[in-house]
Amino acid sequence: MPDEPAGARRAPYPGSGLDAALLPTFTAEPGVMPGDRLPEHELAPDVAHQLVHDELMLDGNARLNLATFVTTWMEPQAAALMADCADKNMIDKDEYPRTAELERRCTRMLADLWHAPDAATAPGCSTAGSSEACMLAGLALKRRWAARVGPGSGRRPNLVMGADVQVCWDKFANYFEVEPRIVPMRGERYHLDAEQAAAHVDEDTIGVVAILGSTFDGSYEPIADICAALDDVAARGGPDVPVHVDGASGAMIAPFLDPELVWDFRLPRVASINTSGHKYGLVYPGLGWVAWRDTPALPDELVYRVNYLGDEVATFTLNFSRPGAQVAAQYYQFLRLGRDGYTRVQQHCRDVAGRLADGLAASGCFRLLTRGTELPVVAATLDPAITHYSVFDVSAGLREHGWQVPAYTFPPELEDLAVLRFVVRNGLTHSLADQLLADLQRVLARLDRQPGPMRDATDSSFSHTGAPSPR
Repeated sequence: MPDEPAGARRAPYPGSGLDAALLPTFTAEPGVMPGDRLPEHELAPDVAHQLVHDELMLDGNARLNLATFVTTWMEPQAAALMADCADKNMIDKDEYPRTAELERRCTRMLADLWHAPDAATAPGCSTAGSSEACMLAGLALKRRWAARVGPGSGRRPNLVMGADVQVCWDKFANYFEVEPRIVPMRGERYHLDAEQAAAHVDEDTIGVVAILGSTFDGSYEPIADICAALDDVAARGGPDVPVHVDGASGAMIAPFLDPELVWDFRLPRVASINTSGHKYGLVYPGLGWVAWRDTPALPDELVYRVNYLGDEVATFTLNFSRPGAQVAAQYYQFLRLGRDGYTRVQQHCRDVAGRLADGLAASGCFRLLTRGTELPVVAATLDPAITHYSVFDVSAGLREHGWQVPAYTFPPELEDLAVLRFVVRNGLTHSLADQLLADLQRVLARLDRQPGPMRDATDSSFSHTGAPSPR
């Protein structure tokens, strides 16, 4: 360990003759906070708690983080349930049968919400987040393709997806040796469309990933149109390619706010869907869900069966031990809110997003890409006439007021497009949105006096490609 500064007080330890309980809290801290080695001696629990608590004060305020899609507020009753279940291992179905039952109820509810042909028998499971859910869905697609082409074919599978996919799909392709066929963004097309999806598939395509809610701008991909285009490919003798819907955010928005939109298992080509319970499912991180339309969509060799109260329970996960707390909280939210409550919460988020969009437009400084009419997300770029500051300057200025609003550039072929993105979640109220707009006006007034941009993409800590977005 580094040498302690002269005169530093060491924490009391057995045999020192000092009683930690009698010392003022901050005089009992170690001279140097350990960073590389386990400390030699123990601390009193209140001292250890205070020191860790104080270090965490330097994090940003999660409620003011408009970069993340992840839930940052829950009712205290839900938080209490999570604390009650923090010590329960989700993998131990026999030891914690009621937690396992809550998981089964949630998967059936989601399958029903997404119009599975038979929600009672549709396979599904909880995961550590949407990234794991995507990996499981991708594995099922790959195994179905492998069964179709036969063993020892020597052929390389591929997966078609737009450039707006989350980085977990790049990881899936890398880890499980699948060629990623990424359709670039061009012009005003910011996500995958039906024409491009159909043009990129072949006999070795394991599936097409369609995004219900792009993290770049909050827009839905046209999933019904993509499925129709793939239907046409198959009808003309081409490959019969399944679709996976990455609904990390949108699969918990569209069923409540856009019930007329057909994107889910009502489309026969949709084989699987994932969502993040810890996003618009309204649960603290980390929790994901994945469901398949029916048992043939999930190859049986991927499923393990464990004894559960004398019966067999099918499991399909990449992780092993994780707490049951998030599953209990998800069931609490389903029980607490129901369809009406989820509709009310998600509509409030969309209304607040609309308020932000109107305020941004009224400033005269921004061109809006989206207005929160699909995901409650507003993406905006600067008006072309503004050349003396950048979106990265705006982002940095808002951070000085406590707001975390990411600025980033779009993927290759649209790298010149730099945007700000405002993610509205449960807990961002109309009054907070008004305060954000007021702070934004203060930032813009100051930036208007500077001669030229001070920051660019290299100054941004936010990245869609260099680091994964929160799942």
